[in-house]
Amino acid sequence: MPSMSEMPSAAPASVSAAKPVAGNAITIRNFAFGPLVVTVKLGTTVHWANRDSEAHTVTGDAGAFSSPVLQPGTGYSFTFTKSGTYAYHCTIHPFMTGKVVVS
Repeated sequence: MPSMSEMPSAAPASVSAAKPVAGNAITIRNFAFGPLVVTVKLGTTVHWANRDSEAHTVTGDAGAFSSPVLQPGTGYSFTFTKSGTYAYHCTIHPFMTGKVVVS
């Protein structure tokens, strides 16, 4: 795990400022989820790929989904069966956040 001096010095831009992106692939890189916000249709499976040098998790803020610890080079998928907005974070690095909008 990186020391505090190795952590990014600035928090990522707020999720509300990010434009939603259509698609179902999210990359974890440089201690961030990208894109920050994705919009998908009901029934879509979203895949997170850890392309970072550290382990991370993908954990829904409301408990709808929770990945195991994702080592570098691994991934996690979740199928969204209910519409709504799903905020999520990394439990190891809580400043890492993202959002999936399901319509």
